[in-house]
Amino acid sequence: MAATARQMLLVETAAGALPATVASSALDRAAAVIKPPVYANDAMPKVATSPRAPNVAPPSKWMKAASDIAAVVIPPLIVILLLGIFWEIACSSPKASLPPPSKIWTESKDLILNPFFVNGPQDIGLGLRIATSLQRVAIGFGLAAIVGILLGTLVGQSIWAMRGLDPIFQILRTVPPLAWLPISLAAFRDSAPSAIFVIFITAIWPIIINTAVGIRNIPTDYRNVAAVLRLNQAEFFWRIMLPSTAPYIFTGLRIGIGLSWLAIVAAEMLTGGVGIGFFIWDAWNSSRLPDIIVALAYIGLVGFVLDRLVAFLGRIATRGASTA
Repeated sequence: MAATARQMLLVETAAGALPATVASSALDRAAAVIKPPVYANDAMPKVATSPRAPNVAPPSKWMKAASDIAAVVIPPLIVILLLGIFWEIACSSPKASLPPPSKIWTESKDLILNPFFVNGPQDIGLGLRIATSLQRVAIGFGLAAIVGILLGTLVGQSIWAMRGLDPIFQILRTVPPLAWLPISLAAFRDSAPSAIFVIFITAIWPIIINTAVGIRNIPTDYRNVAAVLRLNQAEFFWRIMLPSTAPYIFTGLRIGIGLSWLAIVAAEMLTGGVGIGFFIWDAWNSSRLPDIIVALAYIGLVGFVLDRLVAFLGRIATRGASTA
């Protein structure tokens, strides 16, 4: 060959052997791409960082309890305030048949502020009248609870007792409470035991029915465990039956205590005495409508407290299984 072969210098790269000129040009372009930009001190970009949350201490136990109480108490108070304003506006006319709250406060302020005064045998405060009614309720409801739980246990355990007694219970429980009052007056010849009997006969039915339902709903596994452990009737009653049926029993007791309070007020209107029911009837005969409204407020508050008390005892006995 006349022409002289030109010798080329090869450089090893990741893409293989390349001529030196080509490899140098590629390296220069790569360095230009990855070279970081240079900023002046005042032109340096700043990276945004989120502000650190301040260290806030968790709420204390007392603050949490106060918040829970406020969540329960404040809404009813707001509703009562709104109803009071509407009541005041609606009954402020001279032709209104009911007194407004302002008139109730003016005429019955002593009953509200001093519920325990004693000016004579029949002239006593509403607090003492309610205490007299509660004493009758305690006796009648206590007897109803004992007898009702025992009869409910019998009906729930024995199929023959259920067939024989359940129809009778279903018939008698539909009789209004005041319908029993003439029978009790004829039997006891006294107003106090007659009122107690009316409370007893009114409160016993929900206790019997709920106890019987609870007995019939005892899980089969519990009965099998009792059979394996060879528990006698007394041990089965205390260890298996009562713990299993306690939510049902306390549901019946809550219904029964409400019916008892209703029955005593109605019975005292007819039997007389110093109870809260007779006070309402006497105030009606004397045209004291503000006193009647105050007495109704007392009755409602006491009924609410009684229901909450039985519900609280139920939560303790059932370890929280009974709903409030």
